[in-house]
Amino acid sequence: MRRTFVPLWMAAAKQPRVSAFVFLYTIEALCRVLPMSVVPLIANRVLGGAKEVSVAYFFVGAVALAACLLVPFAMRHLRRHGVITSGVVLYVVAAVCFCLPYTEALIAGLVCQMVAAACVEIAMSLFVMDHVPRQELGAFEPKRLLMVGATFIIGPWAGIELANGLDQSAPFILMGTFAAVFLAVFWFLRLTENPSVTQAFKQPPNPLTFLPKFFKQPRLRLAWGLALARSSWWIMFFVYTPIFVTDLGFSERVAGMSVALGTAAMLLMPMWGRIAKRKGTRVLLMSGYGIAGILSIAVTAASYSRDIAPIWLPVAILILAGIAATVIDGAGNVLFLRAVHPLERSEMTAVFTTYRQTAQLVVPGTLAAILSVLPLAAVFGVGGLGFLAMSWLTTFIPKRM
Repeated sequence: MRRTFVPLWMAAAKQPRVSAFVFLYTIEALCRVLPMSVVPLIANRVLGGAKEVSVAYFFVGAVALAACLLVPFAMRHLRRHGVITSGVVLYVVAAVCFCLPYTEALIAGLVCQMVAAACVEIAMSLFVMDHVPRQELGAFEPKRLLMVGATFIIGPWAGIELANGLDQSAPFILMGTFAAVFLAVFWFLRLTENPSVTQAFKQPPNPLTFLPKFFKQPRLRLAWGLALARSSWWIMFFVYTPIFVTDLGFSERVAGMSVALGTAAMLLMPMWGRIAKRKGTRVLLMSGYGIAGILSIAVTAASYSRDIAPIWLPVAILILAGIAATVIDGAGNVLFLRAVHPLERSEMTAVFTTYRQTAQLVVPGTLAAILSVLPLAAVFGVGGLGFLAMSWLTTFIPKRM
């Protein structure tokens, strides 16, 4: 008995604790959120308006989507450790680009940041599925989202405060510092790869061949569609809220505070998780999409009624919409994690995570067309209609979830 179980026990003792993964996700999130409110405002000043910002983000999203599909190919040559290291280096390059006073550097920084996020997210998702037992994923996701959510509360406000209080490059310098910390901790943990899912020595297939197999599976297709809508709404919120608030006449600090307050309910992730356990993931998502959708439409309505409504009303409703949208994040990516087959994790994760890059492509492209004929406030109404459609789509989630 000892010969059977002692080596297993020793191997288990070397596994990184869940808290280590939560820490890594938190540090990586800071690299994304610190420039989140600062960059759109800089882009709005440099490019000349919300429509031009949308076009720039559309171009960046196209590059990021292509890079995301090529990550599995890179992973078979560099392995996960090499992909994560490359992603962190791109975060540092993005920070340097953001510090430079050139439009080309701003665009290059956005591309590097989005590609870095794709590299880190795909590889980290695979490490999580290797080291976190399947039955513990439901508890792990709320913890991860709680800490990541805290960064989304602090980061956008802190980025603007640092840019206004110290120097415009201050949040980007801090971003690069956090990237270095992430890489140091990651290599210290010495995470191991599960050979049954890495398939390191096979000829790397074309990433596009994963797409048909992924979208033939209804549960994976549903998880991807709901994640796409969630990511699209948050991109709309983070990019256009600072511009919208400043266009109303408020200061950049008020814009940063609005973004922070809109994400403040992410601290309630454990409660959303408990509600999902008690009432079901389907009920949680249906409520979150529905309420946030209605409030998003109300933002547009209040903006068109500024002659009779106070100027702060659209901002207040937008903050409430953000709070309602955090309910959706309470479920995280549990739908995908429960649906994916263990032997297909690498390929299916690569396809699933394209929801973020797809959103970064679809949202600016769609809203650029809308902004060519309608004012900025209309983008929130469009986002609200999309969320109401997703609320209906959640009825296809199995009742047992």
